[in-house]
Amino acid sequence: MLKQISGSILALTSLMMTVSCRKEYESVRDVEARTISDYIVRNNLSLMVEDEEHTGYYYQILNPGSGESLKNTDSILYNLQIKGMDNGNIYYDSPVFTNRGTYVGYTDIVAHEYVVYTDPKQVKAEVRSIPAIRNTILKLKRGGAARILLPSYLAFGKNGGGDIPGNQNMDVMITTHPDTTQQQRDDRLIGDFISGRGLNMIKDASGVWYSISNPGSDTSPITETSTIQISYTGRYLNGSVFQIGTGTSFDLSPNTRNLNSWINGWRKVIPGKLRKGGKMRMIIPSRLGTGRSESRDEYGNIVLPGNTILDFDVEIQSVKF
Repeated sequence: MLKQISGSILALTSLMMTVSCRKEYESVRDVEARTISDYIVRNNLSLMVEDEEHTGYYYQILNPGSGESLKNTDSILYNLQIKGMDNGNIYYDSPVFTNRGTYVGYTDIVAHEYVVYTDPKQVKAEVRSIPAIRNTILKLKRGGAARILLPSYLAFGKNGGGDIPGNQNMDVMITTHPDTTQQQRDDRLIGDFISGRGLNMIKDASGVWYSISNPGSDTSPITETSTIQISYTGRYLNGSVFQIGTGTSFDLSPNTRNLNSWINGWRKVIPGKLRKGGKMRMIIPSRLGTGRSESRDEYGNIVLPGNTILDFDVEIQSVKF
């Protein structure tokens, strides 16, 4: 009889704990629902609607896009910004001069990178699945845009992640691009950039655009096996400078791996066109720059993001044939 009573008490205690936890969880949802409602009113976001399954997030289609509706199996190029609704901090942002690229079905995966406080050279990533992002993209067509308001339990949760505090609600902006491939997007943006600024440039067979202001004075042209020293300035298409190099050694041999081996566009254009003292401007599509991968410094910080068009001014200082 004693064992039976003890078992009943244990079962009752377990039930009370379960109910208590459920009430605590529901109270968090209620608080965050009110926070999001207040945020909508405060920022005059009257066109926000709750998701159809009533999971707790709100969304607004800012631009539906054009063409056919997107499907999980479609490849997509897009930009994403995730900002703390409560503190205004931006935790994830695709710079305007680059973009993300994957299949729509994988757009729920978000990797938030952060530097470890105790070791600045160590960069970690909090990888989360946020289905609300994918579900909203599925309501768009190419070139469309949307905004999402996420309660924390549909984002990084009560424990947060890295430098994201727990119970942080999120304000998410999504912009999809009309292009179906990265090459198509790069070529379109480069063409718009050149025509919009009235630049007189030549398109190389590789896809690099270039203009030569000084071919150089030496009698021997640079070849594909030359080692050159150059000074250069690298910019994004928005005009911001990402790197300046002076006296950088660069081996043009395609089998050589060195510090600057990722700038394949240099190999495609410089040989046969410049000599010592030569000056050239090159606009390089991402496939001949860093490609889809980013370039990082010794601390693990991203120096150049992937899928980035590069705009270089180069001057040849010396040549070793």
